[in-house]
Order: sequence, then structure tokens, then C-alpha cells
Amino acid sequence: MRSPMIGRALAIAALAWCALPLSAAAQSSYPNRPIRLIVPFAPGGTTEVLARIIAQKMAENLGQQLVVDNRPGAAGSLGTTLAVKSAADGYTLLLTSLSPIVINVNMYAGKPPYDSEKDLTPISSIIKVPSVLAVHPSIPLRTLKDVIAFAKANPGKLSYGSSGAGGVNHLITELFRVAAGIELLHVPYKGAGPAVIALLAKEVDTVVSSPVAIMPQVRSGQIRPIAVSSAKRSPAMADVPTISEAGVPGFEATAWYGLLGPGAMPQAIVERVRGALVKAMSTPVVSERLLSEGAAPESSTPEEFAKMIRTDIKLWGRAVEVSGAKLN
Repeated sequence: MRSPMIGRALAIAALAWCALPLSAAAQSSYPNRPIRLIVPFAPGGTTEVLARIIAQKMAENLGQQLVVDNRPGAAGSLGTTLAVKSAADGYTLLLTSLSPIVINVNMYAGKPPYDSEKDLTPISSIIKVPSVLAVHPSIPLRTLKDVIAFAKANPGKLSYGSSGAGGVNHLITELFRVAAGIELLHVPYKGAGPAVIALLAKEVDTVVSSPVAIMPQVRSGQIRPIAVSSAKRSPAMADVPTISEAGVPGFEATAWYGLLGPGAMPQAIVERVRGALVKAMSTPVVSERLLSEGAAPESSTPEEFAKMIRTDIKLWGRAVEVSGAKLN
């Protein structure tokens, strides 16, 4: 007669064996319903614009709709936390800048409620972009030297809007401020979109944003770009000098944007999502749009992206220390 203990063991083994094909089947049929794409910043900013450019083509490649879900707050940490706490089944993805992934862990006195290296699954980087220092056309500052001279003559009176305290544009501006030896008044918003609106309304004197978020207003003459933070000029703004060549030699800082999922996403789903992303980025309608907006497309493998995150946590940690910027 078979003992009760052996019977229970066989039953557990049978249940485990039955669960395996169900899991494999779920992965092989992925996706069979719409996918939520969390953007941890306000509408109108670089991340949301990028998400909408990418989402349509990815949806075509995956055969399911990607629903963009803006969840702004805490320099991207609120939306990132929501993604971290979601099921790792591929139906919740996170499209974000580097801010909540590598800057927030260094910027805040209290760490964010997630571990960027353990609680998220890197899928691929998407683009690299500089920050642009821009002004309202009514302001009589036409060059970076004008900006620096005014700031030195009026310490703390020249205001700049950013996509949020602790965000990449805030930190890049702090690095510029230290390098130029000036004092500026930081006015944080919940995203690049609100910051641009504030500049158009003359609530702030300048704005620091990526080209993607301000190109429509630049083309229409509503915003005048002064300088870009990258080592080379942006193809979308070829007549706009770099900060390095315009008055602060050697200055260089750029940001990346990428796609991630909750931690421990199945490898098969990661590759399915990444394949759809890379295919979307390679289509002329997407790649040409990104380049025209001043963004350099740059995909990566999950392993390369994970390495980039590890490296940048240390790199931006040093940048935070140099700038002296800290948040509670």
C-alpha cells in the first residue's frame, strides 16, 4: 500500500508538471491582450512624445495595442514604482529617461522604494539626447555668453524651468551652473511639457529640456534655443552651438531613454518585446522622426542595457556630488 506521504509527493509533482506547459503556453501566446506602457512623467514631455512615436509601430509588430499611461511624480519615481510592483508578465512596461533609474538613487537623501538593478528588467535603450537651454524670444539673451554674463551680474535672478527636481535636465543644468560659476533659480515642474508651457507664458526666463519636447515651438519661433549640452551639435538644430563651444569648454552631458519591465520578466517575453521595439525603430517613419526631433536612435541588448545602468549609477553619482545637488 502506498503511504500518504508518497501520495502527497506524487500529487505535488503532478501539479508542478501540469503548471509547466501552462506557463510555456502563456509565454508562447504573448501578447493576447493590450499592453500598458507606463510613462513616469507628465504629458507633452520627451518621454511621452517618444512613447507615442514608438507605441504605434510596436503595436503593429506585436499585434496588440500599447496604451500609454502617464504617471508623473517624484522625478519619475512614482511611475517607476508602479511598474516595479506590476506582474512580470509583459503586460506592463516602462518607458523612461535615466532619471528615475540612475539619478534618483543618488539624488535623494532617502532611496527610492525600488532597486534599479534588481527590481526592473532591462529590455533595450532607445535614444540618446542632449539637453537644450532655451529662452523666450522676448528675452534679450541671444547667446550663452549673454546668459552667463546676466547670471553673474544678477545672482539667483535668472530662472529656469525643468521637468522636475532631481530629473536629468535639472542635474545637467546644475552641472552647467557649477562649471560656469553662476547662480540660477530652479523652478521644477512635473514634466517637460508643463515647463515648456511655463516658458511660453513667461513664468520662467529659460527652460532646459530635450530637443524632442521643444522642437515644435522652436520651429514656430515661439522658443529660441541657446545651446545644447552634447559634445556635438544636434542634427535637428545644426545652427545651435554646444555649451562647450559657446562658453564653457569641455562641457558634455547627455541623457538616454529606454524600455524596461518589472523584475524577473521571462526571457522569451523580453526578447519578443525587444524584437518589436528594434523593428519599430528600424522603420523609416520612426527613425527619421526621431532624428528630426534631435534624438539619436540607439538600441541595445538587455545585457548591454543592464551594464549601462550599472555604469551610469556610478557616473551620475559622481555628477550629483560635483554639482552639490541633493533632494530630501
